[in-house]
Amino acid sequence: MLRNQKRQVPHTYVIVFLFILISAIATWFVPGGQYTDKVEIVNGQEQTVKVFEYVESQPQTWEVFAALFTGFENQAGIIVFILMIGGAFWIMNESRALDVGIASFLNFTRRLERFKLIRILGIDNMVITLIMLMFSLFGAIFGMSEETIAFIIIFVPLAISMGYDSIVGVSMCFVAAGLGFAGAILNPFTIGIAQGLAQIPLFSGFEYRIFIWFVLNFVGIAFVLWYARRIKKNPKRSLVYDDDAYWRKKGSDSAETISYHTPKAAYVAYFILLIGMIIFSVKYPLSVLSIGNLNEQVAIIPITTALFAILGGLSLRKSAHFFVLTLLLFTIIYLIVGVMGYQWYIMEIASLFFAMGIFSGIAMNKSANNIAKLFIEGAKDIMSAAFVVGLAGGIIVVLQEGKIIDTILHGLTRSMNEFGQLGSVSVMYGIQTLINVVIPSGSAKAALTMPIMAPFSDLIGLSRQATVVAFQLGDGFTNMITPTSGVLIGVLGVARIPYDKWVKWITPFMIVLMILGWLLLIPTVTMKLNGF
Repeated sequence: MLRNQKRQVPHTYVIVFLFILISAIATWFVPGGQYTDKVEIVNGQEQTVKVFEYVESQPQTWEVFAALFTGFENQAGIIVFILMIGGAFWIMNESRALDVGIASFLNFTRRLERFKLIRILGIDNMVITLIMLMFSLFGAIFGMSEETIAFIIIFVPLAISMGYDSIVGVSMCFVAAGLGFAGAILNPFTIGIAQGLAQIPLFSGFEYRIFIWFVLNFVGIAFVLWYARRIKKNPKRSLVYDDDAYWRKKGSDSAETISYHTPKAAYVAYFILLIGMIIFSVKYPLSVLSIGNLNEQVAIIPITTALFAILGGLSLRKSAHFFVLTLLLFTIIYLIVGVMGYQWYIMEIASLFFAMGIFSGIAMNKSANNIAKLFIEGAKDIMSAAFVVGLAGGIIVVLQEGKIIDTILHGLTRSMNEFGQLGSVSVMYGIQTLINVVIPSGSAKAALTMPIMAPFSDLIGLSRQATVVAFQLGDGFTNMITPTSGVLIGVLGVARIPYDKWVKWITPFMIVLMILGWLLLIPTVTMKLNGF
């Protein structure tokens, strides 16, 4: 009888803990090592170079349990971010404003199908493509990554309502931002740091990186559209069909049953926010928006305030539900302004969404106690997603405490000594890809690898720009599959997609992207490109 039972797939927590154990076992066999900074005189100038040295190994035993604690400490920012986002959106979901927004959006898109050209292209194809291009640009220009967690709660229900699955919803924002991150055009966290460390002009080689971004998005969006079409024909073919029951149940109530009204509290929320925005407009009449190394002064906050005054007032005339949707729209606008103009990170973004949740509750005439209760329910609902992020952080802790990350890097770089230019840049690409599995932070990996890779490229006559492209492509793809990425684990947790099912779906896509990345490296060696 037991033999006839299906083999049970390990829980996501079990899979992540197995990675921790494997990392701990590796610390018993891989020698300890570390890179240290050493000042050398090169062409009469002092330069700091990374020098590797072996150190006493630190085999991990009971520390695997302590690693969980430290992992939670290290990932505390993302964990709190997820909890605050979950609580804020739960308050908004209680208003059913998202149901109204999705229903209105789908009705609008269906009306567009009367145009022959749109009918031929497919309105759903156009929606998915445009959303993915937008998030890909966010990833390519200012390195959107953690921020995508907040959008999962919007795009997964939208995808389900369109007849797709949660994987399509995650692809619209997270995968799209990942494609942009890999095809980074002006990303200051990867390209900016890597080129600075390689001592080449900031954001040089811009033209070829635009080509890379275009190719990656063409292939990536085509893959998602192909998959979406298959799921639309037969939803039960989806790997996550059973898991998506949660989202289908959540969106089963028709928006037509909603009672549209605008309580006085919604006007109170509107005027409080408007007064606050006016104060900020006076305090920050001009904002310096940064895109790469381009800085432009724009009166973006006064303009945004004026738009909110108009759109907020108009939405209140329809119902409080549309006012809550207006709050969501301006939350996203302020997120973009904050990131591009004021270097906001997860603390500021979480605070922004928290405020959105509170004012959504006020607008729907909820009492303070009710808002607090809804927030706690939302945080509780999303707790499993936050918990697994801390668990995954333990993998990095074990590798760091075992002092084997630098040893692995040193062993990989030594393998390049006997290759030519194309072989070396290919090995660099492979090294960056492998390292990204254990160090998913692009800026941290750039700081560790570029001081080693850049001087090595000089020895073999390889352009430092090509070395940066190898880093860029190696840094981007595996963020979408490695369990050490707190963002990926957070995204899957919020979307309620089991990690093993995600790996099964994305592995063929990863293989295609990695081969494509290698092909895009070839011109950096064989052709004369501007900036290379």
